[in-house]
Amino acid sequence: MAKEATNGNHNSASKPPPTPSPLRFSKFFQSNMRILVTGGAGFIGSHLVDKLMENEKNEVIVADNYFTGSKDNLKKWIGHPRFELIRHDVTEPLLIEVDQIYHLACPASPIFYKYNPVKTIKTNVIGTLNMLGLAKRVGARILLTSTSEVYGDPLVHPQDESYWGNVNPIGVRSCYDEGKRVAETLMFDYHRQHGIEIRIARIFNTYGPRMNIDDGRVVSNFIAQAIRNEPLTVQAPGTQTRSFCYVSDMVDGLIRLMEGENTGPINIGNPGEFTMLELAETVKELINPDVKITMVENTPDDPRQRKPDITKARELLGWEPKIKLRDGLPLMEDDFRQRLGVPRKN
Repeated sequence: MAKEATNGNHNSASKPPPTPSPLRFSKFFQSNMRILVTGGAGFIGSHLVDKLMENEKNEVIVADNYFTGSKDNLKKWIGHPRFELIRHDVTEPLLIEVDQIYHLACPASPIFYKYNPVKTIKTNVIGTLNMLGLAKRVGARILLTSTSEVYGDPLVHPQDESYWGNVNPIGVRSCYDEGKRVAETLMFDYHRQHGIEIRIARIFNTYGPRMNIDDGRVVSNFIAQAIRNEPLTVQAPGTQTRSFCYVSDMVDGLIRLMEGENTGPINIGNPGEFTMLELAETVKELINPDVKITMVENTPDDPRQRKPDITKARELLGWEPKIKLRDGLPLMEDDFRQRLGVPRKN
């Protein structure tokens, strides 16, 4: 039985999950783990697929509607015998047999979720219901990538998993923030009512190769601007903070959570905290010292502080991030230069 989270009084689940196919217990069957990754053509999803495919016992199925993801991120696996790619929108039911579900599908950048807020909340609510229904039917374990946005504009610092958050329910970001909060509720309701094995990761800002270049997120914005020789646009006042986790560290944390015995929610992020001005200065120093830094108006409901308390991840998963921001940014720069067609100056 998975260990319960300490956030609220959770009663233990009343029913054991259904067993998968009897083939799994046949002594003549070398059982592969069949893993579904929703949103697997996206930034974090595709890196997760890379890691899962390294294990020859895994068969990986990706479901993605390409709203923000790209086939390009998975091109090295297309045609591989242990890999399948399905164009599918999780707001529609999916009938397949799997052992584990990594449910990552959801636009995660303000530009995309503000462009189509209704689609975003449908993905979070109906999409999560559909994936939980699949998990219930086939007895799969399901991991939800929730978000630090469930803490809203936090009144405690750093944020630990017991904090209930300070979220505007009717703001322009609410489709994402409240959508993920409902998704967490659904996960625990299915766990308690149907005995589904659940895992919830609250992921903080993540960066690395394959981020959408113009996705409005601060690291990709600054790097693209520095490469294009444009001013780095810092949203006023520049003192708001974020914590940045390199994508390989994030993937390691998600796999440890899925394979471990704790339901979560567990924060996965890098506790190194930077102001937006500090980040801009670091990008300028590492990528283009000639670029200027300018202040622009801020967006509504922008959280002032964001820093994970990762005590739980350290204690329960034995996980902490290894890659420092100064080491991760140049790796991302190489990828962006290649995609933008702007080589380094010698």
